[in-house]
Amino acid sequence: MNPILSFLIRSFVAIPISLITWLLCYFPFGQTFWSSIAIAIFGGVLTHLILSFIMNTSYLKKHQLSRKEYRYIKKNLAEAKQKIRRLNKSIFKIRDISSVKYRIDIHRITKKIYKMTMKEPKRFYKAEEFYFSHLDSVVELTEKYNFLSAQPKQNIEMGQSLIETRRTLNELTKVLEEDLYHVISNDIDTLNFEIDVAKHSIKQKKDSKFPEENRWLK
Repeated sequence: MNPILSFLIRSFVAIPISLITWLLCYFPFGQTFWSSIAIAIFGGVLTHLILSFIMNTSYLKKHQLSRKEYRYIKKNLAEAKQKIRRLNKSIFKIRDISSVKYRIDIHRITKKIYKMTMKEPKRFYKAEEFYFSHLDSVVELTEKYNFLSAQPKQNIEMGQSLIETRRTLNELTKVLEEDLYHVISNDIDTLNFEIDVAKHSIKQKKDSKFPEENRWLK
């Protein structure tokens, strides 16, 4: 769940509980004003913590992850976020028109994989090669390309390096596309299975409606 939304939900529950706790302590139970406030704050914090534990447990159960796995994925996603920021910074600084398509594709694919993993953390295991290898490569290449293309004077060697980097970026774009396909491969298999089931159901329905006609066609 989105951490901001999660915090707002917990606060929405905890604040009224704190207020009710203060009223109960101050009026029916005759506690002092400040004692009632202290107990109310404690009740609100405790409610926050309990709800946080329940929501986290529910989230992990939904995504079939242990707390250790989730911490591991969260750590790597935080690192990936920084790398993607560096990547986007380099991509949008490059002014070379000939590499526009590669840069747009790279931005789109990396963003898509990251967002899907954030939404469904278990997909991280399907994208490990992307996070541990391909993302690093594309960040380094785009930064190198950005640096070289920004130089006011370029010699033959620099020109060759730019051409080679463009060619490698093109190849990496195809690798990233394969990473994305691998991340969504289970969804594609599920969809194909559902299509086959639907086709079978439609065929059965047609056969039951026109049994005589189907018999003669055979």
